[in-house]
Amino acid sequence: MKKRSRGKGLFVTLSVLPALVLFIIFMVIPTINVFWMSLFKWGGLTNNKKFVGLNNFKILFQDMNFVRSLKNTLFLIVIVTIVTLVLAIALAAILSRDDIKFKNFFRIIFYLPNILSVVVISAIFSAILDANTGIVNATLGFFNLENFQRMWLGDQKAVIWCIAIAMIWQAVGYYMVMYMAGMSSIPKSLYEAADLEGASKSYQFFNITLPLVWNTVRTTLTFFIISSINLSFLFVKVMTSGGPDGSSEVLLSYMYKQAYSNSAYGYGMAIGVVIFLFSFGLSLVINKCTKRDTIQF
Repeated sequence: MKKRSRGKGLFVTLSVLPALVLFIIFMVIPTINVFWMSLFKWGGLTNNKKFVGLNNFKILFQDMNFVRSLKNTLFLIVIVTIVTLVLAIALAAILSRDDIKFKNFFRIIFYLPNILSVVVISAIFSAILDANTGIVNATLGFFNLENFQRMWLGDQKAVIWCIAIAMIWQAVGYYMVMYMAGMSSIPKSLYEAADLEGASKSYQFFNITLPLVWNTVRTTLTFFIISSINLSFLFVKVMTSGGPDGSSEVLLSYMYKQAYSNSAYGYGMAIGVVIFLFSFGLSLVINKCTKRDTIQF
């Protein structure tokens, strides 16, 4: 028995070891390096490093451009997350019903944006929102609403909303499919019993469907918040490059510019540390706030 136990333990160790080594090399060590480099004033291309301690962080929170990028990131996290998950859950609930015609067609249509790359989606929305040839201004002009026409990606107030809409369009279908998978596992007998009791569809949704897929919602909520921080950089990079005048800058795009465009690598790594701590802390808060007893059937 002892030999068998040792053999099993050795097999598990050898199975886990490659993944653990890769995790340490590509995740742990780079993360530690980011924290270490944030303590230096360094351009990134020379050996001339100057240890400045926490001075980069002191400068950081006095930098109004950083504060603006933080506000934009928070805005996208809140708006994109709420709208995307609400739409995804609503569409999943509707398309999971047996009486919906052409539901497979609609599933494909809603999931299609997720197949496209972020670059393609950004190019599509850039064309749609173009001030001269875009369909948005053309439609407003057709209905004699010229007062509402504007340079959507050149307007400091409208640009962040345009990015949010593009991110929502890209993500809804993916999360809809995930929620549909969770809803498909709910026994039909629960809904049949609710129908016999005279419960409305909305009552069934909030008291049967949503509680039974809550673990899926909770998991995707954390995942989406973290991924939206990464995706916001890609959308901003392709659609606006942070413009106009930094109005659409987000944390990752501002970090990229400081580290690789402004030759302030140490300062950029300080922003990276803030992003890491912000993401980690936000994940803990979301997990704590959404925690509830598991409902089984």
